[in-house]
Amino acid sequence: MIIAIDGPAGAGKSTVAREVAKRLGMRYLDTGAMYRAITLLALEAGLVPERVDEVGLLAAQAKLRVVEQENDLSRVFIGEREVSEEIRGPLVSQHVSLVSADPAVRAVLTQRQREEAALGDVVLEGRDMGTVVAPEAEVKIFLTASVEERARRRQAQLQAKGVCSSLEQLVQEIQARDAYDSTRAVAPLRKAEDAVEIDTTYMTIEEVVEAICTLARQRRTLPRQTTSSLTTR
Repeated sequence: MIIAIDGPAGAGKSTVAREVAKRLGMRYLDTGAMYRAITLLALEAGLVPERVDEVGLLAAQAKLRVVEQENDLSRVFIGEREVSEEIRGPLVSQHVSLVSADPAVRAVLTQRQREEAALGDVVLEGRDMGTVVAPEAEVKIFLTASVEERARRRQAQLQAKGVCSSLEQLVQEIQARDAYDSTRAVAPLRKAEDAVEIDTTYMTIEEVVEAICTLARQRRTLPRQTTSSLTTR
């Protein structure tokens, strides 16, 4: 089974996807970490923002490895170098949308993600999992939440790392990210027609995880259903 979870920044995709995979005994692939790793390499090579069209070759040559880690963010390696913390830094966050919108970069990483999906029993999360990477996924979820709630979650994450940022600033950054991701020419952020939308604004992580696990268990034994009767708000 393939479970594809998409949605905008701060909707809770990574946390939810990791827990769903754990409960269902499936693998978890953090595709966002892959784009962040390439962005880190591009920054170090001085290719962004002016020479982003050269990042595709760098992506094709990069030896990426994403290792699942229980109760934590995925461990990410470029060759033997671990970059798990570096890819979560503010500079990478500032440029990852630009890099991930590059057609050559997306072509390289989409192929790698499809190879992982082809192995089966995996939870994929990102922005184009159900529309581009794995349109054949048995379960497609589109997680969302209000901009204000997503900003509050991001603020809490930053505070846990000792970084102070105003809620107003984070709201503006998330709105800009949403607009960019939704309007880019290649693999824009959008809900797949047969995806179940879950608004997590007023839901706990446990409630969201259980809703997805329940749906996955149903899909293992039942024919694919229409989204009209399954959408959660």
